[in-house]
Amino acid sequence: MNFEINKAIPVLERTPLVLRSLLQGLPEEWIYENEGKDTWSPFDVIGHLIHGEKTDWMVRSEIILGDGPDKVFEPFDRFAQFEDSKGKTLEVLLTEFETLRNGNLELLKSKQLSSEDLNLEGIHPELGTVTLAQLLSAWVVHDLGHITQISRVMAKQYKNEVGPWPKYMTILNYSPSE
Repeated sequence: MNFEINKAIPVLERTPLVLRSLLQGLPEEWIYENEGKDTWSPFDVIGHLIHGEKTDWMVRSEIILGDGPDKVFEPFDRFAQFEDSKGKTLEVLLTEFETLRNGNLELLKSKQLSSEDLNLEGIHPELGTVTLAQLLSAWVVHDLGHITQISRVMAKQYKNEVGPWPKYMTILNYSPSE
């Protein structure tokens, strides 16, 4: 499927609702457990998504769309959530994510992007030249990847409880190092 803004926005709009539906009100074991050393819990993922709303997708979109000659993105801190989320509850994080996402999508919609706008370029500190369409596509895929990650982390909490079924449940056989 080729990128189209009107097909991307509905996915981005649903992410906060999906995550709230999946996580709100669950016992702590579902929220704070991870897959082992150097992996993230669902709580950590929500914090990571919040950091992205503050410093990544729309910030970088504005750089690309801006008039300034410097189109270089600031590096993204993939681990900022560990400090930023300290002392917060999951409910606070879910609400903050939803608020930030709604604001970012309103801003994105207000841009009324043309196909020419989607072809504008910025410079990613690791990946080099990227277009606005690629950045916005990555935003959608990033959301879907983290929804999958949360589901996988949760599923693995019952890996030892499903008896002989793991061979049929590929979600249980994925290793985060892959």
